[in-house]
Amino acid sequence: MEKKKNRYLQIIESIFDKHYKRGATAIEFTREDIVTAAQRLKVALPKNLGDVLYSRPLSCRVAAQHRTPCDDRARIDHSSGRTCVYRFVLTPKGAANIKPTAALAETKVLDSTPGVIAAYALSDEQALLAKLRYNRLIDIFTGLTCYSLQNHLRTTAPGMGQVETDEIYIGMDKRGVHFVLPVQGKGGRDKIGVVQIEQDFAVCVAKFPALVCRPIAAQFMADNVIALFAFELVDGSVKLIDEKHYRMVRPDELSAQELLAYRGRQA
Repeated sequence: MEKKKNRYLQIIESIFDKHYKRGATAIEFTREDIVTAAQRLKVALPKNLGDVLYSRPLSCRVAAQHRTPCDDRARIDHSSGRTCVYRFVLTPKGAANIKPTAALAETKVLDSTPGVIAAYALSDEQALLAKLRYNRLIDIFTGLTCYSLQNHLRTTAPGMGQVETDEIYIGMDKRGVHFVLPVQGKGGRDKIGVVQIEQDFAVCVAKFPALVCRPIAAQFMADNVIALFAFELVDGSVKLIDEKHYRMVRPDELSAQELLAYRGRQA
């Protein structure tokens, strides 16, 4: 995995260096630039070119060009109205990524993940998606009855080209309203990018126009805690509307006193 990340970073930094001009706060490039950069660097071209767009350390390189601290200010997004054209963008501090709130209260959930699944999960992301599924955490978090429709949905969205969502759930509330819930899962070191949530909204509009779109992001934290986030679009911008932290525990780690305390919580 580290080799992949290094390769992606080499490509994206090469594109940045080629197009950057002093003082620029936005730089456009295309998918063809990814191909030519890989050829120039003599590295293998990724099977999914979109994976290159989420190279984690990009922000440090962009911030360095502007002589500012490395503070997650850089992001890559889609140039409005133009298919497969992307931009490096310098954003306000903290706007490019979503991070778990450190002091948020936790809710303990009895871990129902089968041991054989936990033992053979091949990556943090796969283990996370499995825990969401087997523990019905999407249902608990949203208050909807949810069903996994498809994982690793790779499709196209207008003006964005190829995009990928880790898992798609379909949900229904007590009134019978149907929801589509694209889920992005991240391991402990990876970060949730706003661009990916924007892509999920675009997938909802293109593929499920009759359903209510409710993108979800999940993040592994320390000590078997999973952070879940829900988003909505406000005036075209992604806004966080809910965040909850769930600690997966054994039955002997959840006391009667804790269960009683949960009754006094607000929904």
